[in-house]
Order: sequence, then structure tokens, then C-alpha cells
Amino acid sequence: MVVVPIELTSSEPIHYDITIGTLPNLKFDRKVAIITNPTVSSLHLEKLLEKIDAPQCEVVTIPDGETFKTLTTVESILTALFEAKFDRKSLLIALGGGVIGDMTGFAASLYQRGIDFIQVPTTLLSQVDASVGGKTGVNTAYGKNLIGAFYQPKAVYIDPYFLSTLPEREFAAGIAEVVKMAVMFDDDFLTYLEMNDLRQEAVIREMIRRSVTLKAMVVNQDEKEAGIRAVLNYGHTFGHVIENETNYATYLHGEAVAIGIVMANALAVELGLLEESEAHRVMNLLQNNGLPTAYVIRDIKHFYEHFFLDKKSNRGKIKFVLPNGALGTHVMRDDIEASTVKAVLQRFGGGV
Repeated sequence: MVVVPIELTSSEPIHYDITIGTLPNLKFDRKVAIITNPTVSSLHLEKLLEKIDAPQCEVVTIPDGETFKTLTTVESILTALFEAKFDRKSLLIALGGGVIGDMTGFAASLYQRGIDFIQVPTTLLSQVDASVGGKTGVNTAYGKNLIGAFYQPKAVYIDPYFLSTLPEREFAAGIAEVVKMAVMFDDDFLTYLEMNDLRQEAVIREMIRRSVTLKAMVVNQDEKEAGIRAVLNYGHTFGHVIENETNYATYLHGEAVAIGIVMANALAVELGLLEESEAHRVMNLLQNNGLPTAYVIRDIKHFYEHFFLDKKSNRGKIKFVLPNGALGTHVMRDDIEASTVKAVLQRFGGGV
């Protein structure tokens, strides 16, 4: 069992633990609602129910998939809580991947101005990244996660057992977020990923541990993304546009991030921040683990303009997170000429 602490010094200090290992027994003295979807429910709900001891436990099942990550779905969660007469002492449990975790946390932040929730992530992507740090929210027609809140869980329980039923494509999507961490913060970790079979049980546990430790280090310094936490958006500025252009139906989030990482590295090479060989090194690691690295941009102007809807844009400037000089280091730039960015985008298909 590995425990990684989160220690936040906001107006009210926040502490919770990320526990990596076999899911423990969970005893509560209040009403509990498990938020999940049909796919996860059929695989893992019974296991979770066996671990829970509570006076009342409801199960709220919502549709599966990124296309349902909407205010309408969050409202359906809130309605279920009202109908079950939940109060401000009640608790939500997110059982699922990043979509479930984001919407459960957002619903918890809204219900009666805020109730507790915990995360039980069941995908690699949510175990290494999405479940940690308190980002919650939903998508809109304008972009990804543009409505939401920073709202921390009371605990995160990461049990690698849940990954045993994960489809290969979903597992690969999680690896993209692991690669993101390594490229931004730890070149030794990147070498570890290159040298090992990432499907081996012991490697999976180490991959989760190192990713969560890095994420916790960042979140502990910068809960609300005023500084270093923005570095975790490496690959996402491009990836979010790809997801929006394809209506969240073509790519899994991690797949879009993988393509976004390749695009960000191409921009870093163009700016002289990264050697071409290092960019190929990252692309090869992504490809070797079943991730897409190519995307055809049909309208360069439209793609570029969509950057301004990104949460990281500020006062008409787009903030790009890039490797800086070598893998394992990073820089944030908001001074890159539009012509330079568009020249890089042209390499991914051209267009108007």
C-alpha cells in the first residue's frame, strides 16, 4: 500500500490521501451515492458495494462517454440526490474514469453549495491524472471543461485491479498522461517508460506511483493553476481543439492529448527549444504504446482561433506549454507569433 498526501494551504487548509493498493473497506455514518455508468457498473459495482458499510447507499447510473459530459447529465445527478433526500452531510463516490470523476466532483460542488465526494478511479488515465487535484467540470459546444470548479475530494483510492478489465485502447489513452508527466518533469521516468513493458503488473504500479507523486507535487504547490500547475496542460491546448473539432466522438481524451503532445513538440522544435531527435523519441514512445500521433487539420485559421477559447488563454494571448532545452524540463510561452504557430499547424495537413 502506497499513500501519497495532498496538502493544500488555501484559506482553509485541505488534506487528503491518495491510496494506491487494494481497495479497503469503507465505513460511513451518512447517506452515500455511487455515481457510475453502465459499463463500469457491470464490471466493478459489486466489488465496490462489498466494501461499503453505510446506512443508505444509492447508485446513480449516467450514460457512458465524453459526449454525455454535459450540464444536462450533472442535473440528472442532482435530481437523483434530491429525490433520495440527500443532505449536506451526504457523500458521493465517483466510480469510473475521468468523465465520471469530473462530473461527480462538479455535482458535489453544486449540491446544497457543496457536499463531500471521494474518487475510486477505474481507468489508467483517471488513476494517474484525472482523479488527483480537484479539477471538476463539463464540456460545452465552445470547448472542453469550460464550466467547472476546483473542488477537492476527501480521498482517492487507486486500485490497479480495476485495470484488469480495461480495453487496450483505454489503457493506451492513460499512457499519454503518464508520458506528459515524464516529459515535463522527469527525464529518468521517461527512460523508465521507454525501457519497460508498460503492461506488466509491477511496471503499472510503479507508473501509477511515480505519476501520482509528480501530480501531487504540482497540486500541492499550485491548487488553482496560477503557476506551475498549468504545465500539466502540455499537449492539451492542441488536444482540446482536436476533441472539439471531432465532437468528442472520434478520439479518447488521452488519444487527443497524444496528438497534442506531438504538435507541441513540433512547435518547440520550430522555436529551437527541442532537438528534432528528442521530439521523435517522444513520438516513438507514444506510437509504440498504441497511441495516434497524426491528425489532419482541415482549416488552419479555425483551428488557431479555437485556441482563444482555451482556459489558459489570457488577455488575447495563447499560453503554450513546451519542453525547454531537454526532455524533463518545461517552459510556458505566451509570446509566440501567430505566423509561427500556423506554420507548424500547416505540417499537420494544411487547409484554409
